[in-house]
Amino acid sequence: MPHSTTPFKKLKFIIKKSILQVLFLATIFSCAQEKKPLLGDTEFQRTINAEYKDATTSPLKDKDRKHFEGLDFFKFDSVYVVKAQFKRTPNEKSFKMKTTTARLPEYVKYGELAFNLKGKSFTLNIYQNQGLKEKEGYEDYLFLPFLDETNGFESYGGGRYIDARIPKGDTMVIDFNSAYNPYCAYNDRYSCPIVPRKNYLKTRIEAGVKAFSKY
Repeated sequence: MPHSTTPFKKLKFIIKKSILQVLFLATIFSCAQEKKPLLGDTEFQRTINAEYKDATTSPLKDKDRKHFEGLDFFKFDSVYVVKAQFKRTPNEKSFKMKTTTARLPEYVKYGELAFNLKGKSFTLNIYQNQGLKEKEGYEDYLFLPFLDETNGFESYGGGRYIDARIPKGDTMVIDFNSAYNPYCAYNDRYSCPIVPRKNYLKTRIEAGVKAFSKY
């Protein structure tokens, strides 16, 4: 009888609909997994993690990037956001900064930064890359490399860098929480400036990116 096939067809429709719903939910879940936000407590941390995950901007080796979920950071600490007195040093001669390879980029000491941290006084030299300043967007870029007593322990042994811009006045905010490792910490195919010994801070800077644990 024709009516005897109706329940069976209805059951097939329900089963088919359920299977499609399961597949749809599985696809949504998979996409959510693939697009899950990278870890990071601050905008700097999230930005650098995204950069290092992206194959077009990452310094990581392919095998390390494949398993990359985020860099290790010291916990953000406002103690390491300091206001420094900026002293311009306009008569400095340019010099060839040593790197981890035979490359010798031309830099000039652009100024000095004097600041207090945890009751102690420190001074760092800040530099300008003479070749880079000719590129659009980098006209006012300054380079602040430093060494500290966490190097070789919690942080990369070769020191760390901070990006800066030419200040408009005689002060500059140094945020050590945005200190990052040279690309050489992740991949030996890069040529990285060696931090001048004059920029050694005889203290622990427990801020910024930590040493990289390779997979």
